[in-house]
Amino acid sequence: MSEASQATEDRVLHAKQPKVQSKSRRSFLTRAGGLGAAAVASTLVPLEPLLGGKESRAEAAVISYNDKTRAATSFAYRTATAALEYVDLGKLPDNGDAAAYSDHSGSWSKVLLHDSIGIVNASSWASFTKALASHKFSDFQNIIVGNPGGSGSTAGLNGPQGAFAYDLEGLDPFATNIPAAPTISSNQTAAEQVEHYWGALLRDVTFSQYATSSLAASACADLNNLSFIKSSSNNYFPYPVTPANLFRGQITPGDGNVKGPYLSQFMVQPTYFGSQPLNQVLQDFVPGQNFMTDPTGYLNAQNGIVNQSIAIDTVFRFLNSGRSLAAYTHVDALHQAYFVAALILAGIHAPLNPGNPYIGSRSEHGFETLSPVDAFATIPEMATRALKASWFHKWVVNLRPRPEEYGALVYAYLNNLSPMPQAAQHLHSDVLNSQGLAQTLSTFGTSLLPQAFPEGAPGHPCYPTGHGTVAGACIAALKFFFDGSQPIRPLLLAAGSDVMMPSDDGSQLIPYTGSDRDSLTINGELSKLAFNVSFGHGIHAGIHFRSSTQQSILLGEQVGISVLQDRAKGYNEPFTINITKFDGTTVAIKSIGTP
Repeated sequence: MSEASQATEDRVLHAKQPKVQSKSRRSFLTRAGGLGAAAVASTLVPLEPLLGGKESRAEAAVISYNDKTRAATSFAYRTATAALEYVDLGKLPDNGDAAAYSDHSGSWSKVLLHDSIGIVNASSWASFTKALASHKFSDFQNIIVGNPGGSGSTAGLNGPQGAFAYDLEGLDPFATNIPAAPTISSNQTAAEQVEHYWGALLRDVTFSQYATSSLAASACADLNNLSFIKSSSNNYFPYPVTPANLFRGQITPGDGNVKGPYLSQFMVQPTYFGSQPLNQVLQDFVPGQNFMTDPTGYLNAQNGIVNQSIAIDTVFRFLNSGRSLAAYTHVDALHQAYFVAALILAGIHAPLNPGNPYIGSRSEHGFETLSPVDAFATIPEMATRALKASWFHKWVVNLRPRPEEYGALVYAYLNNLSPMPQAAQHLHSDVLNSQGLAQTLSTFGTSLLPQAFPEGAPGHPCYPTGHGTVAGACIAALKFFFDGSQPIRPLLLAAGSDVMMPSDDGSQLIPYTGSDRDSLTINGELSKLAFNVSFGHGIHAGIHFRSSTQQSILLGEQVGISVLQDRAKGYNEPFTINITKFDGTTVAIKSIGTP
């Protein structure tokens, strides 16, 4: 017998032994509800019911059950599940940028105190890394930041201690794994930065206008000329880049991300939250606003000082542009889009996953287990666990800088700043020679990356993204409950709708008439939803690299599947539910019934 199995058996045997009620427990019962001391005898006499007298007391539960084994079985289930989740990956590798640049210009440093553009204050950096290494609350409280005690979302670090949180379900955050972030000098990061320059330039061009936009055509031509995108290493960008797949994701070539309208049906279809209508029109930003385009404003934002605000459009609209997606992600609850997707799926009567044991039952159906009700409750649970995994990789393993910080390195190099950030001298030539950079200089008068938000990126590192990790985990849950292989158009038609897209002004939805509308599936639209949200926060807002999004979605899927596998062991119903992953492979979630 293995040590883990022996430990589990020992705990179960221990759990079967009768427990002696503690004095503190007796004291609590004495105080509860104003009960007098006489209510608790020195021997453990059962209490009278707290409400009602002797006449309300029964000798046993209505249905007989084995009270002698339930506690031990529950304990065995919990300990055996924990033993299965015992994973020690050792120290995960970083990309080497932290060691390559002694001035830390290759690492994330926003919110800390900065001496100049691209260069963090040495004492501030030392206080920051000391806290991350010690995990002590007091050390985190003593980090030197650029705007101590200031107001605003970037005046302080955004939740770094979440990187060290534990959880009781699914993989421990430290047991999850993704590749190290691309280096700051790589042609991949250069390509992703060029995409960001074009994202800023096209922020107010509606998605439906990409096909006829000369600016979109220029973006595609420039991106297709970049060495990474042309290479065999490119597993991130659809290639060749065309107006039809511009700013779209890709897990496998030709997947659901590149089919149909730019926006997932789950971002546009009206639905209900109970009896409350959700029409999916949203509050947008006024077009033409771009922030952090001058050196002073940029350096202030890096130090957590923001003196500007966003002008809000007073007309509610459907999402129809990069700016509107950025506006959505600026204030969304991170699991919001996936909760709404669950409401839509339930509303259009999407079939349950074929492995659901209640399919075909003539006597019952699921409610708190294995039903849409279970899905509604599970999605927020997935979000909190996904964020813990994301925060570990952000703060401990990678510390990848944001696109705005990369833009500052470009600015420092082109303007020959002194002191010169070390990393600025190692940028790949693809970004420096790109038309995206040249057009940004011509349009905005700067090589700094124009931001959709006054504060730019939030006060945490880039890789992986919180939005993307939550997406991957929540979508795993949706696939567990619903049959993702189903074409979505017949379900929409039966519900009185169709495959829809926003009009150019966002005032209404219009039918999508593309020839691929009948090939759209639930899983494809869910994958598209994940990229819509994370690219809205990333490429369109200017705050996350493409690879940060893609790896975060896959990380979230890791977390989500591990949580589902843990939960499955606790269901009373026997089932085998298969989930098609983002990469097209299948994983089985199994329950044998009573734990």
